[in-house]
Amino acid sequence: MHFSIPETETRAGGDGGGAAYVAYNIHVNGVLHCRLRKEYGTNVVPAFPPKKIFTLTPAEVEQRREQLEKYMQAVRQDPTLGGSETFNSFLRKAQQETQQIPTEEVVLEVLLSNGQRVKVTILTSDQTEDVLEAVASKLDLPDDLIGYFSLFLVRETKDGAFSFVRKLQEFELPYVSVTSLHNPEFRIILRKSYWDSSYDDDVMEHHVGLNLLYAQTVSDIEHGWILVNKEQHRQLKSLQEKVSKKEFIRLAQTLKYYGYLKFDPCVTDFPEKGCHVVVSAGNNELNFQVRLPSEQIKEGSFKVTRMRCWRVTSSVPMSNGPTGSSPGKSEVKLELAFEYLMSKDRLQWVTITSPQAIMLSICLQSMVDELMVKKSGGSIRKMFRRRANGALRRSDSQQAVKSPPLLDSPDASREPMAKLSSKLTSVSLRGISHSSSANDVGANDFHGNYAFEGIGDEDL
Repeated sequence: MHFSIPETETRAGGDGGGAAYVAYNIHVNGVLHCRLRKEYGTNVVPAFPPKKIFTLTPAEVEQRREQLEKYMQAVRQDPTLGGSETFNSFLRKAQQETQQIPTEEVVLEVLLSNGQRVKVTILTSDQTEDVLEAVASKLDLPDDLIGYFSLFLVRETKDGAFSFVRKLQEFELPYVSVTSLHNPEFRIILRKSYWDSSYDDDVMEHHVGLNLLYAQTVSDIEHGWILVNKEQHRQLKSLQEKVSKKEFIRLAQTLKYYGYLKFDPCVTDFPEKGCHVVVSAGNNELNFQVRLPSEQIKEGSFKVTRMRCWRVTSSVPMSNGPTGSSPGKSEVKLELAFEYLMSKDRLQWVTITSPQAIMLSICLQSMVDELMVKKSGGSIRKMFRRRANGALRRSDSQQAVKSPPLLDSPDASREPMAKLSSKLTSVSLRGISHSSSANDVGANDFHGNYAFEGIGDEDL
């Protein structure tokens, strides 16, 4: 979860008769989520930034904005608070209040990969897992397969393809998230949420799971996400005509980029600044197809197990308007940067500048989570289990793989980063306080990578 407070607004009091106040616009995963007007909770650690009695000067407003941003980031990093229902409930209620959408029954349309529309009756206040369960129920998808799928916010392009904005999280309300954008191009789509294709076997055990996986595979091939030569295309076409869905998926599993998410063209500083790149995420890696200044196309991959850490940064251009005016219409610039082990003794930062930086970060985190679940002997089949009231919640095994604080060990009884320090003694690790960006970034802005801790010399 990426928190930032890039802007403030001076707003009139209730009904126009109250005193004006400064609203701090909280952006979660790159979009406006809620506005914070007063303190939330008094027993929360770290301490909430203190309020001042008198009207704040512009400099003090900026200082408080920075303090609130760091506070939200620190709370999210806290292992107790960050994943608590209290914290997530606060964010959901704040999102609904900010968008001024009352709680009522509505019909929400969710797309499948083949373009089919699934309409579910929900409450505007229903969280992501409630909506996911409603869609699964409408499709007759068994409860033990729900954990293999997620809801994604996408933007439909002119050619009918989808540009992925982000995976919907437990702290947001899907109906509010999509309707608050006021653009019919934004839709919610159901798609598998795992990376390891061996899990396909579990999904294909049930006919609904098979149909969903088949529809997604056909769509990915049609949009060019999966590479197919003429002979493979002929074989796939034959299997389609025979309605041999399992065989179709088995053949697709052997093709390049099966199971990858393809992102919109963007810009990277690797191998040199200003290079245009198409990034695809899958198979525990980020694949780069880079267009060099010489117009030469080069391809390479960055394995998630060799990423020491990563961060997402956002910035808003300074407004030239009058003091107190809202910069809300300014375009937020997003960057994903990861520190990569290029060789046994060399770490290098690689930066991607893309509006989809949040989605890229979510992909990396979910890859790490999946690797850690497998490493611990767990199964994503049991990542959800039913609550007594009929809703679903994440199981204890999944709660254990939340985003870690930077470079902390997942087991408090073990010496933090013992394996890393012994295997990479000649590596000069860049200090967190010495950011390569224009603005220094604190430790809470980084995502530490447990999967990195487990690699050895033989993996390099």
